[in-house]
Amino acid sequence: MPAYLDHAATTPMRPEAVEAMLALLTENYGNPSGSHAVSRQAKKALEEAREVVAEALGARPGEVVFTAGGTEADNLAITGAVAARPGPVLWSAVEHHAVLHSAENAAKALGGQVVPVGPDGVVDLDALPRLVGPSTSVVAVMLANNEVGTVQPLVEVAAVVAEQAPGALVMTDAVQAFQWLDVAALAAAADLVAVSAHKFGGPKGVGALVVRGRARLEPLIVGGGQERGLRSGTHNVAGIVAMAAAMAAVVAERERTVARVAALRDRLADGLLAAVEGAQETGDRSRKVAGNCHLTFEGVESEALLMLLDGAGVCASAGSACTSGAVEPSHVLSAMGVPRERGLGALRLSLGPGTTEAEIALALEAVPAAVARLREA
Repeated sequence: MPAYLDHAATTPMRPEAVEAMLALLTENYGNPSGSHAVSRQAKKALEEAREVVAEALGARPGEVVFTAGGTEADNLAITGAVAARPGPVLWSAVEHHAVLHSAENAAKALGGQVVPVGPDGVVDLDALPRLVGPSTSVVAVMLANNEVGTVQPLVEVAAVVAEQAPGALVMTDAVQAFQWLDVAALAAAADLVAVSAHKFGGPKGVGALVVRGRARLEPLIVGGGQERGLRSGTHNVAGIVAMAAAMAAVVAERERTVARVAALRDRLADGLLAAVEGAQETGDRSRKVAGNCHLTFEGVESEALLMLLDGAGVCASAGSACTSGAVEPSHVLSAMGVPRERGLGALRLSLGPGTTEAEIALALEAVPAAVARLREA
């Protein structure tokens, strides 16, 4: 079996989610927008799931809007907020592209600025007060970074925004956070909170956006008026119920999972730093989610490294993207001040609740061997 160390990209579905989903796919298949008995059964399942999701996210059931995933939730939050209350947008330099591109698009017409981060990937709280103003529409700061795992000081961010721009909304992408962090507590000050089911053991193609009471959004998708008019379209009831089941399981086990996985991550990171000359850990480990191990390797390119690791049975990813045929370091690493030549050798090994000692052992053997082979070439 391969060592699957790409949980930040997607996780295997939890058994609780699979079981819950199958029942809705095979038995309770009604359209919850209908009025007959079969539809009412689906509607009941939908609203029971909404209550579970709301509790897990620290919201009221009526504040939960179901979406087709984290990307849609991010887009609805940014684009919908700016449409409802036009004004400049602020976003951290390390946001996921779903937020980054939504904010950039809004900024073309209404203005906006990037909030810088330090070498540890943490948003600059000294710069933020100088950037946010009374006309600001929305401030987007993700709770946990998708590449390097850094947890942001969202409570402090919200406090600055409340003081400088009381009318502005605080939006957080918590897609990478929910598996590891108490989002209900840490994102309580955010007006808009996005999550995606497949990052914590639910199915792909379903997510949610918390839209707290004072937040006003214009919908991106119109039609039947589902989800309080904020997201029209027939509900993916099976996916939503499965997401709720996964959420409940994560909350029940989170504390134990975080402790176990953090120990495995530390063993992996420390082992690779000791075994590979020129390896560097990205960011401050003490401020990362438990499942994130992000390193850069001198004299190695990520694409070639990933190919060798795949051949050795290690599934991983990197913080680089192919643009016009040229591999470039990710915007996250650039924002953190990681030199370009080092950023080109980035490797993200992301653990999950099911990660085993054997998978860590395989990675500790395969990564140093792959780096050595590339350096010899």
